[in-house]
Amino acid sequence: MNADPGVSRPEESGLPGLALPVLDDDLAARLQSRLERVERALEGHVVSRAPFVTEAASHLLAAGGKRVRPLLVLLAAECGPTPDSDEVVTAACVVELTHLASLYHDDVMDEAALRRGADSANARWDNHVAILTGDFLFSKSSELTADLGADAVRIQAETFTALVEGQILETLQPGPGQDPLRHYLDVVAGKTGSLIATSARYGAIFGGASGDVQAALTAYGEIVGSAFQLSDDILDIASESDESGKTPGTDLREGVPTLPVLMARASTDPADARLRELLGADLTDDALHAETLTLLRAHPAMDEARAYVVDQAGRAKQLLSALPEGPVRQALEAFADVIAVRST
Repeated sequence: MNADPGVSRPEESGLPGLALPVLDDDLAARLQSRLERVERALEGHVVSRAPFVTEAASHLLAAGGKRVRPLLVLLAAECGPTPDSDEVVTAACVVELTHLASLYHDDVMDEAALRRGADSANARWDNHVAILTGDFLFSKSSELTADLGADAVRIQAETFTALVEGQILETLQPGPGQDPLRHYLDVVAGKTGSLIATSARYGAIFGGASGDVQAALTAYGEIVGSAFQLSDDILDIASESDESGKTPGTDLREGVPTLPVLMARASTDPADARLRELLGADLTDDALHAETLTLLRAHPAMDEARAYVVDQAGRAKQLLSALPEGPVRQALEAFADVIAVRST
């Protein structure tokens, strides 16, 4: 489970190719130009002395992706006087390399066969290659972070710790007396929210924004990053395959306890006995999977999950009051709105 928060409707972007809904054409043009600089830099950063390592490290980079994290760095940098500095571009590369590295490891843990429409590295080669390639990309991101100074190194280390802790927690059952929903929200905050928070933070820092704006954007990034993963949970249940681009109930079939599932499990209504029974069963059986999907779609837990995501998006928008009015704030508010709308 690793959401790539980059799905936006084409009409919501000022220019094609931007994952975040930037409505101001001048801002969109600046971001597009800088994102192209980041893309060229990324291609150089995955090059190794060994051609095979370069091939493996380039695999997911070449497969595409929305580049939401580097784009958020670039957008947040617009809150300060130096949005086009070399440090901003370097920071954008740091967060994307970190994200790519986590995908190599995540696919091994999930035994995934595909990533971004292409064979995953573990499917194309093997788990050893995928793990070591992820390690290589983590090391490259660390090298770049060192160029940004001691504070950036500390932030990167803290982010990496949160990300790995989230990945580990995902493999563990909640402890005795621990709320399963709280456990899952901690997983999401670590695996997804932490790096998106750092993306916004880096942009604000190296763009030269004030301390208040840095703090606001960091908190905003953590909330919207987690909320996007949670909205993905809802779409996994609610969407038809031709709408979402993937098979409905994938997490359900794989036994991944996501937000709507955990909320439904918490129900004590006797009428939900059959659903609770199914949610504890092996749902690789097509008939049982279909029955569970039907019952879950009609359950109040779906609306409860949607309301939670909408509330989180609203919290994120409130934090943006620290930013001046203008196209940057509007774009960040619109991103939170997209998260809320896509879950309803």
